[in-house]
Amino acid sequence: MRHRIVSELMTTGVVSVRQDAAFTEIAKLLAEHDITAVPVVDDSDRPVGVVSEADLLRKEAGRLDATGSLPGPDPQSAARAKAEATTAGGLMTSPAVTARPEWTAVEAARAMERNRVKRLPVVDGSGRLIGVISRADLLRVFLRGDRAIREEISGDVLVRTLGIPPTAVTVHVVDGRVTLRGTVERRSTVPVVVRLCRSVDGVVEVSEHLDHRVDDTASHTGTSRRAELSP
Repeated sequence: MRHRIVSELMTTGVVSVRQDAAFTEIAKLLAEHDITAVPVVDDSDRPVGVVSEADLLRKEAGRLDATGSLPGPDPQSAARAKAEATTAGGLMTSPAVTARPEWTAVEAARAMERNRVKRLPVVDGSGRLIGVISRADLLRVFLRGDRAIREEISGDVLVRTLGIPPTAVTVHVVDGRVTLRGTVERRSTVPVVVRLCRSVDGVVEVSEHLDHRVDDTASHTGTSRRAELSP
């Protein structure tokens, strides 16, 4: 089994800015390149933060309301400091949460979820910026064709990983939804098959209709019992 990795999914040729980049320069870059954020890098091209549309909008939100009906941010708050910032160094969210090119799509997705971010700068072994991976990039794994998913499950998961003969279980895939039918040797194998199939890139759902020859989960008898199979 092989998961697609960040280096295969990330965007290269990344637009980035230095910490002294002005507010208007950043806003223009976002508009010109149709992007929602830019990494902020130091003189060695190592990410130190990210400036997003949300960071820029804090400046507008921090303006005093002309009518006086809306309260402004606390003068001592971080939001107020960002509202008053004019360069990337003051506007950015830092430190930058980064990804490595060898990470799997699963690892990158978990890092985004854990840190509540929509994108990750990708860095090489020296910490230098080489790309950006976004939520949209990760969703591309679900664009795999049904045939590719079926072949990976049949060949890599069932035959090579679990040693299940190709004639024992049939795999049907439609729009990333997998249906398994057939018979495995042991009952304990069934949840393993399902778990491994769910981990295949592009799989949306797994439905199993699998029989078993030996019930090796019946621990109360001390021995395995034969499952009744219809002819």
